[in-house]
Parts: sequence; C-alpha cells; structure tokens
Amino acid sequence: MNTLLIDAGNSRLKWARLARGHYRRGGSLEWQAARLPALLKKLLRSAAPIGAVWFSSVAGAEFEQGLRRAARAASLPAPRRVRTRRRAGGVRNGYTETWRLGVDRWVALIGARQLFPDSALCVVDVGTALTIDLLDERGRHRGGAIIPGPALMAASLIKETAGIARRARGAAGGGGRGLFARQTSAGLRQGARYACAALIERAAEEATALGARPLLVLAGGAAPSVAPVLRARYRRVDDLVLRGLAVLAGQHTG
Repeated sequence: MNTLLIDAGNSRLKWARLARGHYRRGGSLEWQAARLPALLKKLLRSAAPIGAVWFSSVAGAEFEQGLRRAARAASLPAPRRVRTRRRAGGVRNGYTETWRLGVDRWVALIGARQLFPDSALCVVDVGTALTIDLLDERGRHRGGAIIPGPALMAASLIKETAGIARRARGAAGGGGRGLFARQTSAGLRQGARYACAALIERAAEEATALGARPLLVLAGGAAPSVAPVLRARYRRVDDLVLRGLAVLAGQHTG
C-alpha cells in the first residue's frame, strides 16, 4: 500500500508517494477551485493502492473539504492533516506561539533536516510569499522572515500606484543589463527579483554572524526567477514539504 503525500499551496498542488518506506517523486500543477474535484479524483486513482493520505495545506477550507469528499468517494481512510508542533522530525519550533509558524514552513524544515542532517540551514521558499527560516545544526528553529514573493511584489505596485500601472501596461522586453531595465514592466520584474535575492543574501550573512554558517536551501515555484541573480551558493530542492511529510508519515507507520 502507498501513502499518498500532498502539499497544497496557494496556487500549486504537489504530490508524492511513500511506498514501503521509500520516497517516490510525484508531480505538481497549478490548481483552481473549479477543477479541484476532478483533479483529486484523478490523483487518488493514479496513486492506488492507497493505505493512507497525509497532507499539508495552506490552501484553505475548500481544498481540505474537497480532499475529504474525494477520499470518502474512493473508500479511503480519512486524510490526515499535518499541523505545526513544538517538536517533530528532529526539529524544534522556535516560535513563541507554536501554531503561528505556517505548516508549510514547519514541514519544509523537517524535510530539509532529513536531507541535510546535522547542518545549519537557511531554508528559503520563493512562491506567492518569500519565506526564510534558520535552522541550527541541532535542529533548533531560530526564527524567520516573510515578504511578498517577486510576482506579488510587482503586482502590489501595479495595483496601488496608478502611474506605474499605466506605464507598465502593454510593454514587453526592455530587460536591460542586470538590475537596470529600460521599460517600467521590466523594471518591476527586475526590482522584485533583486529585492528578493538581496534579502536572501542578507539572511545568510546574519545567520553566519550568529555562528550558524548555514547551507542555503532554495525551494518554491518562483525560485527560478530569483536564483540566477543570487550571489550566494545554494542547493535547490523543490519538494521539501513532501519530504517532510514522508518523515512524519514514516515515523507514524514505522
């Protein structure tokens, strides 16, 4: 029997399998509420035979309700939702109020710890939001930071500033060299990319000043837009949450 692992983000759905204790990569796609029932039905069928479903979600109640309905229709056990804890998977939560650390960040830290044991880690997820979390070599979460991701950063300027919105409309190209663009739309994209990269680099510097000397681990659907302008060395891992789910599910069933 397989354990189906699901990572439901704000805009993307990722999945993998745990088969006899071995992690098997799955896939990912963008999802919309209208397509959710058909998508989940297809996903559950493709992973059969399924003995359990574990999921992490920041997608809201609609996704969870849809997943539970699909599992019932397929005569599967109720899906198990992972929640943020004080300790799990070799990681100790650093937030003063445990539940306030987003479950996606929490499970990603567990996945990163499993991949890079006994190492200090700076875990960066670049998506709708950009999150940065520091994990020391003992598995202690030292805190983190959150800013808008590059697309949301640019979109917020277009939404809130009439002049920029007008000048950015309908333009293409104008990328210029490096940071400096020759059109407003390109300037928005470059500014957002470089702002995200600068924060990541600053985080790595601050972590080193604290004595952590972390390995920078980069994940997230928007990571390809930021990675080329990063000066810091990094390791790219796109399925950290799924790997964290595999750790938690394996500990539960082992």
